[in-house]
Amino acid sequence: MDYQGIGLPDHFFTKEDTPITKEEIRVITLAKARLGPEMIIWDIGSGTGSIAIEAARLAPNSQVWAIEKSSVSCALIEKNCSQLKVSGIRVIEGEAPDALLGLPRPDRIIIGGTGGRAKEVFGLVRDRLLPGGRIVINAVTLDTLQQTMDFFDAPWQTEIIQVSVNRLTRLGNSHILKANNPVFIISAWGWEDNC
Repeated sequence: MDYQGIGLPDHFFTKEDTPITKEEIRVITLAKARLGPEMIIWDIGSGTGSIAIEAARLAPNSQVWAIEKSSVSCALIEKNCSQLKVSGIRVIEGEAPDALLGLPRPDRIIIGGTGGRAKEVFGLVRDRLLPGGRIVINAVTLDTLQQTMDFFDAPWQTEIIQVSVNRLTRLGNSHILKANNPVFIISAWGWEDNC
């Protein structure tokens, strides 16, 4: 694969039954993360590793940590790294927030899932984020959106957008738009010394 841009097509990744952050959501999420050189990046709830892999491709001198509680998904992350020829991603099998305790403090945190432990995960990432850091959270449920809004209020700076992607598909002799799930993308920065 010699594709150099951001937004690898979804079919490049082996998914099996593991959820994947779709291409368009990945692109916006990584843009909101504002990656730079030589960062420490956590991808919590990594799934297939699509975000971690794209982050490693965008910031090749960074340390990227893919944290995932499912052993099946961890194997998929390793497989996707191999088939996409991306090295240097450290895969951590474990559930957040406990699996995060021994990791180096991050510059960027991307959260795709919290396993129902949002408040605990948010508390730990708030305390571990390096000064100047950013957190980007992808939420598909209104519950997660509300928990995020409740936690990341003042003095945090936040931006919340909602993204809906529709794909043109064939239906008999006609075409229709088929909707993907809408996703809220929440960016947070500037808590205490992270201003």
